[in-house]
Amino acid sequence: MDDAIKKEALRLFTYGLYAVSVEADGARNAFTANWLSQVSFDPPMIALSIQNDAASLPLARAAGRFVVSVYDSSQRELAGRLGKSLSRSPDKLAGLALDPTPSGQPYLRDALAWVEVAIEHEAPAGDSTLLIGRVVDVGMLRRAEPLTMLAAGFRHAG
Repeated sequence: MDDAIKKEALRLFTYGLYAVSVEADGARNAFTANWLSQVSFDPPMIALSIQNDAASLPLARAAGRFVVSVYDSSQRELAGRLGKSLSRSPDKLAGLALDPTPSGQPYLRDALAWVEVAIEHEAPAGDSTLLIGRVVDVGMLRRAEPLTMLAAGFRHAG
């Protein structure tokens, strides 16, 4: 396989950008995700790919859930800030407006909407783990255009 062509082809896949947040055992984190998709209508289910070494993976496992907040098209800077790892940017949540869902999980107050997901399955996926869960609660905060990878100018290595 030609590595340059592989990267070019994989970079053509389009993705939205989302803030994923979780809290468990007194610790919390939020990170920017884009390998995320609805995978079922009935029941509504979401799949999230999260790196195996991410601080949020053990938190999500402990909480048994996570929250997806949808960035609006003007939140590129915030998406970049939350895209940094917690180990390299331990203060990345400082000043971030997070509110609790009814179950107590944090969501991004300035997002377009939030979706709380209860984890039902997980599967290994190379350097990541695929979390598959059922939508258990939602909130619509405002209406605007969502942020995408293409609009943000972000790129995966491929």
